[in-house]
Amino acid sequence: MIKGNFFDVLLVIPILNLLVLLYKGFLFLKLPGAFGWAIIGLTIIIRFLLEPFFHKQFETMKKFNQLKPQIDKLAKKYKNDQQKLQQEQLKLYQQVGINPALGCLLPLVQMPIFIALYNTLSLFLLNGNGVKVIEEINRVVYFSFLKITLIDPWFFGFNLALSPAKSGQWYYLLIPLVTAFLQYYQTKLLTPTPTSEGLSLKKETSSQDNKEDFQKALNNQMKFMFPAMIAFISYSLPVGLALYWNIFSLMAIWQQKK
Repeated sequence: MIKGNFFDVLLVIPILNLLVLLYKGFLFLKLPGAFGWAIIGLTIIIRFLLEPFFHKQFETMKKFNQLKPQIDKLAKKYKNDQQKLQQEQLKLYQQVGINPALGCLLPLVQMPIFIALYNTLSLFLLNGNGVKVIEEINRVVYFSFLKITLIDPWFFGFNLALSPAKSGQWYYLLIPLVTAFLQYYQTKLLTPTPTSEGLSLKKETSSQDNKEDFQKALNNQMKFMFPAMIAFISYSLPVGLALYWNIFSLMAIWQQKK
């Protein structure tokens, strides 16, 4: 339930109002599955608002890919001096305008928004459409015309309020599979590809690459572990949350491929 604290006032209530506005708009247009379309519309809007952060992240990843041969050379040159290696890497990043901290910035920006969205959708999806839930939503909408009487959770044969774990229908299991695939593909696109120069340096310095091999193996494991974790989450939580996550992933993939 909405408690009216700073987090709710700053993020949850505005997101809730936007979601209800979109839902009412699609209902007015008599569009089947209006609530599902409202979630998609909300996802697109949030993705658009976060576009500057995503654009910066993708540009940084491209620069990292371009710098990979030079980073490999530095690793070979300063293999016995980690402190000097870090200093030279930082100099290299500064020369091309890379800020390594940006890799952590986007998740930090997105996480509060995702939590707020989860709290918002929880009102609609986890708590059903009882009178108390409707009253709670109507209590915090900004305008009287946004007040609702019920929410129809059906979207293309899926009940957005159900989780695949509780649905009892086999086709609901497609949701976590699709979610895992999209997350894996998105992660794969973000993973730097080794260059021919980097591979040749790798062969030359194979005796001191145990640490790098371990890191590479760990990265490969994470490439599969994170999608598996997301799949489990989408299996356990309502389909409406997986819909948000998958649309977000599709938009990220589209941006990386264009």
